[in-house]
Amino acid sequence: MTTASRLPQFAGRLASRLPRTVDVRVRRLAVASLIGQTLLVVTGGAVRLTSSGLGCPTWPRCTSDSLVNTPAMGIHGFIEFGNRLLTFALAAVAALMLVYLWNLRKERRDLFLLALGLLASIPAQAIIGGVTVLTNLNPWVVGLHFLVSMALVVFATLLVNRAFGRTGRFLASRPAALPAALRPVTAAVALFSAAAVMLGVVVTGAGPHAGDADAPRNDLDWDLFSHIHAVPAYLVTAGTLVALVLVFRRRIRGPFRTAVLALLGVTVLQAVIGFTQYYNGIPALLVAAHMLGAALLMAASTNAWDIAHSSPLETSRPAQ
Repeated sequence: MTTASRLPQFAGRLASRLPRTVDVRVRRLAVASLIGQTLLVVTGGAVRLTSSGLGCPTWPRCTSDSLVNTPAMGIHGFIEFGNRLLTFALAAVAALMLVYLWNLRKERRDLFLLALGLLASIPAQAIIGGVTVLTNLNPWVVGLHFLVSMALVVFATLLVNRAFGRTGRFLASRPAALPAALRPVTAAVALFSAAAVMLGVVVTGAGPHAGDADAPRNDLDWDLFSHIHAVPAYLVTAGTLVALVLVFRRRIRGPFRTAVLALLGVTVLQAVIGFTQYYNGIPALLVAAHMLGAALLMAASTNAWDIAHSSPLETSRPAQ
C-alpha cells in the first residue's frame, strides 16, 4: 500500500478520535487561548518597557545571521525573541483548536469561525510586529500592534463564553431575564472601553517608554491626550455603575451579576493604576500593570455585553 493510499485511512482514524461534542479538551484550549492572548500583551509591554524593542534588530530573523537571539545580544535579545516565540505558541493553540473542532465545524460554526479568526490573525500580528521593528518602532505601528492584540483578547473571550455554553445559540442553561436597558448600557461600556484603549495608544506614543532610546515619538501633547484618554474611562465607570445599580435593584443573580462585579473590579483597578502612574512619573512597572488592566478591561466589558446580549429580556417590570 502506497503512502498516498494510506492518507485517507489515517485521516479517518484521526477524525474518529476527535470530539463530536464540545468537551473538556475544547474548553481548555479556549481558556488557553484567552490566557495566551493576555500574556502576549504583558510580554509585548515588557519588550517596550525594558527598551528591548530592537533586541532583535531585524525580521523575520533575530539578526542578519541568526534566526534566534544570541548570547552576545544580552537580555534585550532574550526578551524580544521570547515575545516572538509566544506568537508561535498561540498559533499552535489556535491550530489545535481547529483540529479538535473539525467534526463540529458545521454544528458549531460559531466556535470554528472564532478559532479560525484567531489563527488567521496571528500571522498578521507577526507581520505587523516585523514592520514595527523595520520602521524603528514607529509609535503608530507599535500602537496598531497593541490594538490587534486587544481585538484578539475580545475574540478569545467570545470563544471561551461559547465553549462553556455561557452565551450564543448553544446555552448550557437558560439565563435570568434582564432589563432591556442593560443591552445598550453594556454595549456602550464595551465601546467606551475600546475608545479608552485606542486613546491610551496615542498617549503611549507621546510618552517616554518608546522601546528604544532612538525610537521616534508621535510628537503630540502627552498631558493633553492623557486627559482626553480619561474621558471614555469615566464613561466606562458611569456605565458600569448604572449596570450595577440595575443588578442590585432587580436582584439579578447568576453569570450577569458576576460579570458586572468583575467589570467593576477591573474598572476600579484601572482607575487606581492610571491615576497613580500619572502622578508618579509613569514608572514602567505601573505602565505594565495598566497594559494588563487594558486587556482585562476588554475581556470584562466584552463578557458583560455578550451575556447581556444572549440573555432574554424582561417582559414587564417585576412587582416591588
